[in-house]
Amino acid sequence: MEPSALRKAGSEQEEGFVGPPRRVADLGMVSNLWRSNSSLFKGWRPQCPFGNDKQESLSSWIPENIKKKECMYFVESSKLSDAGKVVCQCGYTRERHLEEATKPDTSQGTQWDPKKHVHEMPTDAFGDVVFTGLSREVKKYVRVSQDTPSSTIYHLMTQHWGLDVPNLLISVTGGAKNFNMKPRLKSIFRRGLVKVAQTTGAWVITGGSHAGVMKQVGEAVRDFSLSSSYKEGEVITIGVATWGTVHRREGLIHPTGSFPAEYILDEDGQGNLTCLDSNHSHFILVDDGTHGQYGVEIPLRTRLEKFISEQTKERGGVAIKIPIVCVVLEGGPGTLQTIYNATTNGTPCVVVEGSGRVADVIAQVANLPVSDITVSLIQQKLSVFFQEMFETFTESRIVEWTKKIQDIVRRRQLLTVFREGKDGQQDVDVAILQALLKASRSQDHFGHENWDHQLKLAVAWNRVDIARSEIFTDEWQWKPSDLHPMMTAALISNKPEFVKLFLENGVQLKEFVTWDTLLYLYENLEPSCLFHSKLQKVLAEEPERLACTPAAPRLQMHHVAQVLRELLGDFTQPLYPWPQHSDRPRLLLPVPHIKLNVQGVSLRSLYKRSSGHVTFTMDPVRDLLIWAIVQNRRELAGIIWAQSQDCIAGALACSKILKELSKEEEDTDSSEEMLALAEECEHRAIGVFTECYRKDEERAQKLLIRVSEAWGKTTCLQLALEAKDMKFVSHGGVQAFLTKVWWGQLCVDNGLWRVTLCMLAFPLLLTGLISFREKRLQEVSSPVARARAFFTAPVVVFHLNILSYFAFLCLFAYVLMVDFQPTPSWCECAIYLWLFSLVCEETRQLFYDPDECGLMKKAALYFSDFWNKLDVGAILLFVAGLTCSYTFQQVQEHTDQIWKFQRHDLIEEYHSRPAAPPPFILLSHLQLFIKRVILKTPAKRHKQLKNKLEKNEEAALLSWEIYLKENYLQNQQFQQKQRPEQKIEDISNKVDAMVDLLDLDPLKRSGSMEQRLASLEEQVAQTARALHWIVKTLRAGGFGSEVDVPTLASQKAMEEPDTELGGGKKMEEPGDSYHVNARHLLYPNCPITRFPVPNEKVPWETEFLIYDPPFYTAERKDTAVTDPVGDTLEPLSTIQYNMVDGLWDRRSFHGPYAVQAGFPMNPMGRTGLRGRGSLSCFGPNHTLYPMVTRWRRNEDGAICRKSIKKMLEVLVVKLPLSEHWALPGGSREPGETLPQKLKRILRQEHWLSFENLLARSTEVYKGYMDDPRNTDNAWIETVAVSIHFQDHNDAELNRLNSSLHVCDSGASIRWQVVDRRIPLYANHKTLLQKVAAEFGAHY
Repeated sequence: MEPSALRKAGSEQEEGFVGPPRRVADLGMVSNLWRSNSSLFKGWRPQCPFGNDKQESLSSWIPENIKKKECMYFVESSKLSDAGKVVCQCGYTRERHLEEATKPDTSQGTQWDPKKHVHEMPTDAFGDVVFTGLSREVKKYVRVSQDTPSSTIYHLMTQHWGLDVPNLLISVTGGAKNFNMKPRLKSIFRRGLVKVAQTTGAWVITGGSHAGVMKQVGEAVRDFSLSSSYKEGEVITIGVATWGTVHRREGLIHPTGSFPAEYILDEDGQGNLTCLDSNHSHFILVDDGTHGQYGVEIPLRTRLEKFISEQTKERGGVAIKIPIVCVVLEGGPGTLQTIYNATTNGTPCVVVEGSGRVADVIAQVANLPVSDITVSLIQQKLSVFFQEMFETFTESRIVEWTKKIQDIVRRRQLLTVFREGKDGQQDVDVAILQALLKASRSQDHFGHENWDHQLKLAVAWNRVDIARSEIFTDEWQWKPSDLHPMMTAALISNKPEFVKLFLENGVQLKEFVTWDTLLYLYENLEPSCLFHSKLQKVLAEEPERLACTPAAPRLQMHHVAQVLRELLGDFTQPLYPWPQHSDRPRLLLPVPHIKLNVQGVSLRSLYKRSSGHVTFTMDPVRDLLIWAIVQNRRELAGIIWAQSQDCIAGALACSKILKELSKEEEDTDSSEEMLALAEECEHRAIGVFTECYRKDEERAQKLLIRVSEAWGKTTCLQLALEAKDMKFVSHGGVQAFLTKVWWGQLCVDNGLWRVTLCMLAFPLLLTGLISFREKRLQEVSSPVARARAFFTAPVVVFHLNILSYFAFLCLFAYVLMVDFQPTPSWCECAIYLWLFSLVCEETRQLFYDPDECGLMKKAALYFSDFWNKLDVGAILLFVAGLTCSYTFQQVQEHTDQIWKFQRHDLIEEYHSRPAAPPPFILLSHLQLFIKRVILKTPAKRHKQLKNKLEKNEEAALLSWEIYLKENYLQNQQFQQKQRPEQKIEDISNKVDAMVDLLDLDPLKRSGSMEQRLASLEEQVAQTARALHWIVKTLRAGGFGSEVDVPTLASQKAMEEPDTELGGGKKMEEPGDSYHVNARHLLYPNCPITRFPVPNEKVPWETEFLIYDPPFYTAERKDTAVTDPVGDTLEPLSTIQYNMVDGLWDRRSFHGPYAVQAGFPMNPMGRTGLRGRGSLSCFGPNHTLYPMVTRWRRNEDGAICRKSIKKMLEVLVVKLPLSEHWALPGGSREPGETLPQKLKRILRQEHWLSFENLLARSTEVYKGYMDDPRNTDNAWIETVAVSIHFQDHNDAELNRLNSSLHVCDSGASIRWQVVDRRIPLYANHKTLLQKVAAEFGAHY
C-alpha cells in the first residue's frame, strides 16, 4: 500500500466517546489490556461459554507475545480534528487517552516523542472477524505493535492461524486510491493473479484496505470464490494495514479475543480513514500509537516479507527458500520507493503497463538504455502520467525519481513489464513466474545449479507449463540422473504432470528406482493413508524392533511385503525378501549440489557416489505402481502403469489391493474412490487382454496362466479370481480358455452325445467318432493314448461322476427298499465302500496343495467352494431359500457374469480330479498314496492352469504384451477425443483462442510492425557502418579522390535511433560510462542516504545547482592509520594531495585530481556523499588484489574444458558476516606489501614466499574501482595482478596450498571455478573476466 500525505487525521466518529476520562484505579488491570480508544463496554460482545481449546490457546498466547502501542502522555497539537476538537500530537483526542496520560508532568517535556511517550502493552484486538451484511465467512485478524518481531507474526500465521507455508510470496503494491483500469486489462490481471496464487500455493500480501490496488486484489479473490474452481483451493490474501487508519476499528477490540467480531464496511462514513477489504482472508493491523497516520505498516511489512522469503519450504524431498515477487499496479511516490527497495534487495518486480502513473512511467522507459533515461525524459513522462499532481514535483524530486528509475531499469533481470498482448504475453500468472525464473537465472549459481534451482521452483509451484516453456528448452541439456531428486519430490508431493514430464525427458525408472529410493518413498507415505497405518501396526508388532540399532531405519521392505501379502492373498509369494545377515549395499547415484531435505532425511544422501554397488529392485515399475496404488493416487498410477511391462497382471493386482483396502477404509469417500480405481484397473486389464486376444488367441491365453515372478509367482487368472474381477473372468477370451481346459485334449466341437456314447461303449473310441486336438491322437493306431486322453478330460470325468452318483442313488434305494438285511449284504458293503471313496476324495481335495498354501489356507479354500459348502450345509437350505427372494433381482442382472466366474471352480475341480468315478476312484487314491507317501513325489500343478515359461519365451511374450498395451492406450486416447463432450470442449477452447487472437490482432500487428521497423533500422545501421568502414579503408589505402565523396551519417547517429519513438531495445554497452556502485542511494552499513545523482549529472563539469550531498565519515578505532574526520578544515590542512604524504601514497593512477576547499574531488565525478565514508583516508585509497589461478583438472589430471575453452580455478575467501566470496586482497597497512585479508588466510612463515610470487606476477588492471564505499572526497584505486600456476605439480602451488590457514574461525577458503556466475562481488568479477580473457579461458 502506498502512504498518502494528503490524508488528514480524524473524523469525529473516530475521535473518542463523550464522557469523563477513565480512571486507572477503577479499571485495574483491564486498562492495561484494553485499548484506550474504546468506551468501557463498547467492544464487549457475548462470548461463547464453551470456547474450544484453540481459542483458549490463542487468547493466552497472543497477549503474552504480541503487543500494541499506547500514547502515555498528552501533548496538545497545533492542529484540530475535523470536528474542531483539540487532539494530541499522536492524533487522538484527550478522551481517548488514559487519565494518567492527561495529567501535566513537567518531567515529560513539551515536545511529543513517540520513543518516549508511546509504550507497549498486551494487544486487545485479535481473533475472528466477519463482515456484517456481506458474508458470514470468518476471517482472522490481529493488532500488533510496529516493533513486533517478524518471527512472532510468522509463528502466529503458520501455527495458530493454521496457514500452510507458502511456495511463493506475492507482494502486491500500487495506488492506495481507487483508479480506473481498462476492463480487459482488469480481467486479465484478476484472472492471472488468482491463478498463480491458487496453483502455486502462494500468499498474496497487500495493504488490506477497501481501496486502490487492494480492492482490485480483493475483487479478484471474490470472483474466484464464486467460480466453480473455488473448491480446488482457497487463495490466501493477507492485508497489512495501519491500525490507526482503520475506520470502525472499535468493533474489533476485546481483551480476550473476539470469536468472531463483527465489522461493518462503511465507505460513506469513513472520511479520511479507510475500511478493511471484506475479500481478504487475514489482517495484520500495525499500531504505532497514532491516529490517522498512513504508511506506519510499511517497515513491518517489508521486514515480514523479507523474513518469509528467508524461510525454507520443505515438501516432497525438496527444500527451497520461499521466493518473493512484487506486482505493481499504478501507484505514486511510495510505490516507486517500494519498487526501488525491492530491486535493491534482489526481489523481482512485475509492472503492469496500462494501470497508470508509476507503473506506466517505468514501463515506458524499461527498454531504454540507462544513458537515455534523462531528467528531461522523466519530467516529460511525469507530466503525462501525473497530470493532476505534476505541479507539486520540484526539481530535486524529479532528479530523485530519475535516479531511482535509472537504478531500477539497470537491474533489468529483476524487472518484468507485463504488456497486454505484446511479446506473446497473455496471462499475468505466466509473467509473474517468468519474472521469478529470470531473476533466478541472474543469481550467482553455476550452470547446473542454476537450472536445477529453477526446476525446484517450478515443481514447488506445480506449474508444469512453466517448466516446459522456460526450463526444458534447448538452452540446457538435462541428464536423466540430474532429474532423479526432482522425480522423487514430484512423486511424494503427488504431481503426476511433472512425473510425466521427467519421463518424457529421459528418466528411466529402472535406473531411478533403487532399494533405498523405494524405502525413502515408503517412509514418506501420506500419514492419512490407510497403508501407512497398517505399516505402523506391523512395525509395532515386530518382536525384534527393540533389538534394532538406533542408526538402522525401522522400516524395511519386508515390512511392506508383509502388508502387501495380506492384501494380495496368501496364494502369492512375498514381493520383497527378508533381509540377509550381510549388510545391504547403499544407493550410489550422483546428485547435484542442492539442498534437499525432508523430515530429517536428505535426498542427496540417496544419490551419493561411492565405491560400492547399486541395489536395484526386480521390477521398478511394479514397485512405483504399488506405491501409488496404496495411496489411491489415480493419475500417478495411470502414468506409471503405462510404463509397466507385466501390465495385465499389474492391473489385476492393483484391483485386488484396492478392493481389500476399501474394505478397511473408514472414510466413505476414500472407499468409493478406491473401488472406482479398482474398476478402472480391471477395465485396463480387459482392454489390453482384448487387444492381445484379437491379435493372437493362443498367446493371449498363455498370458492368463503365465507364472509372474514379479507378482508373487501367481497368474493373471488367479489374480482375477481372487480379486473377484467378474468382468475380466467373463471375457470371451478367458471363457474360451476355460472351455478349452474343460474339454481337455478333446476337440470342443465334439457333441455331448458322442461323448456319452463313448463313455457307455468305449470301444467306439477306435472308430474315430471322437476327434482330438493333437494329430498323434487322431491316429486310430494308438488306442491306449486315445483312451487315456478321453477319460482324463474334465468333461468326461464330470459326466462319469454324474453317472456314478446316479448309480449310487439307485443302489442305495435298492438296499433300503428291497435288500435291507440284519447282516450287511454285498450290496450294502458296496455302498459303504462307495461312501468311503467319496470321503477319501473329499479328504484328497482338502489336502491337495500344489501351491504350498498351507493346511489352514487350503481348508479355507475348500469350504469356500460352493459344492463343498452344499455337502456340509444342506440343513441351511431352507434359510437360503428365504434370502433368495431378496437377491433374485440383483443376481439376475449379473447372472451371466456370475455363472462364468464360478464356472472356473467347477472346471478346476474336475481338472484336478482322478479320472475314475467312485468307487473305482479308490484305485487312483491308492496310486496317489504310493507316489506321495512312499515314493515322495511332489505334487505338480497341471500346466494348463499355471505354466512357468522359459526366460526367452517369457520375454518375447511380455514384449508382445507391451506392444499391444501401447495400441490399447492409443485407442483409448482416440476414443476420448471422439467423445461428444470432448469435442464440444475442444471446439469451445478453439473459439476462445480465436476470440483472443482477434482481440489481440491489432496489438500484435502494431507490435510486429515495431519489431520489423526496429530490425530494419538495425540492418540499415549495420549496412551504413560497413560502408563507412569500406570508404575509410579505401581512402586510407590511397584509392579514390576527395571529389564527390558521399556524406555518411556519423557513427553516433547511426547507433542511436530516435528514442522518442520508443522503438526497439538497443544493446547496451557492458556497464555504464559512469561509476554505478558509488552512487547507490544507501551507503553500506550505515543509515546515511546519498543525494540522488542521475547519470547525466555525474561529471563535475555538468551544472548541478541543487546538488547538496550529506557529509559522512565513519568513526574508526585505528585512528593512527586513518585521516581525521574532516568536519573541520584545520586538521586537513596538513594533508598533501597528489604526492607521497609520509607513509601514504596519495597519487592517483588517473593523474592529478582537483582539490576544492581542502577536499580532494573524485576524478570519476559526483557520488552523492561528501566526507571519506568508511574508507581510511581522503583521496585515493590504494588496494591490491592478487588473483591466484590454476587450471581446473579432472581426476586423470587433464585440463577441463567448456565450450572448447579451458577452465580456470581461482583462490577465493569468505569472511564472517559476508554474503559473498571475495578475492584475497584489499587495503594494505602503510609500508606493508601484503593486503590484510591475505594475511588472515596465510601462515606468517609463508608471507615472504608470497611476496616473491607477487614480484613475478602480471599486472592485469590498475585504476579506479567502482566501490559502494566511494564518496566525493575518498575513493578506491586498485592494482589487480595475476599469479597463475600452469602446472598442477608446481612446487610453489603445493607450498601455497600447504600454507593456507584460516586464522579466523568464521572465514573459509576454497578454489572456485571461474565462471560468469561465480558468487563474487561485482567489481571482483570484472577483474576475473580480464584474467580469463588474458589466458583465453572460459568465463
